[in-house]
Amino acid sequence: MIDFENQTDIEINIKELESIRNILTSKDIELILTFNDEIQELNKEHRNIDKATDVLSFPLEFDLPNMPLGSIVISYDFVKEKAAEYNHSFHDELKLLFIHGLLHLLGYDHEIDAGEHRLKEEEIIKQYNLPNSLIVRNS
Repeated sequence: MIDFENQTDIEINIKELESIRNILTSKDIELILTFNDEIQELNKEHRNIDKATDVLSFPLEFDLPNMPLGSIVISYDFVKEKAAEYNHSFHDELKLLFIHGLLHLLGYDHEIDAGEHRLKEEEIIKQYNLPNSLIVRNS
């Protein structure tokens, strides 16, 4: 299950995101859709980076039965901006960032791995027929 906190007024089909989650994990996830000012504050507090970002992932440190996998925070402002920039839908961009964040919760880390995160991301993006723009801009 995805525990979804939508701080915006846009309607989100959570079932599409649940479908993606289900192929990767059975663990519950918290998903928060917020704005740049909130995600910037989280980024500053948890990563010492004082700027907005597209997605943050906060895995739980303990893998206990029936515990959620962690939290994903996505910036509505980034979703809207990148969807327009790459000429695809808001919902496709949201799915791309959700996949990216979920893979971080599962232990993938494109900053230190040998390309495993990117390959897994590409596999899921193709499976859901999503645009490749996230892969391209992270290459």
